[in-house]
Amino acid sequence: MGNTITLAEEIMLLALDDESGAVRQRQSAAPAVAGALLFELVMAERVSVADKHLELVSTEPTGEPLLDGRVRLIEAWMRGRPRRRVSQWLAKDYTKAVAPVLERLGERGLVVQQEHKVLGMFPTRRYPEADGTVERALRERLTAVVLEHAEPDERTAGLVALLHAAKLHRLAFPHLRARSVSPRMAEIADGQWAAESVRRAIRDMQAAVTATVTAAAAG
Repeated sequence: MGNTITLAEEIMLLALDDESGAVRQRQSAAPAVAGALLFELVMAERVSVADKHLELVSTEPTGEPLLDGRVRLIEAWMRGRPRRRVSQWLAKDYTKAVAPVLERLGERGLVVQQEHKVLGMFPTRRYPEADGTVERALRERLTAVVLEHAEPDERTAGLVALLHAAKLHRLAFPHLRARSVSPRMAEIADGQWAAESVRRAIRDMQAAVTATVTAAAAG
């Protein structure tokens, strides 16, 4: 798992402005990133999600630091309870999930971290692109399944579902109007390509991400 870029990193690559390294649509991207980490844990069978609740199934390391860090945080958050609400976890995690994902992209050499001072006083970090090959391949994959109607695998279906739930259509397809790609993204998010457990997780994750984005915008 350690060499495979995670879904959360893929969403982050789409959200980052290649030149300035600023995170675009952060209020919507952050819940999608947190949802992607959780969905990846479902795929890795460390967490199960059903009926808007999550259960911790296994704490065995995945080999991916991003995911293993989230497992430890979820374990502490569960406090021995058998299950808790997905939406509660995302509401807690979305403000904290972006930084480790950006750090991981830096470790992989895909972005470079730069420090800037705002008004000469407040330090802010930017992450301009260092290696565009992974993002180009990602955008080609999204184009194939959304615009060319190729059949997605479960990971791509989950990625599209999270982007759709967070209304990040323009990050995925900057030159197209949201309404031109939204129906196909909704169809993919419906998950007919995925196993039932994955489809259920996609549905519950979408609902939780949508709720978190709405709450973030209101806040």
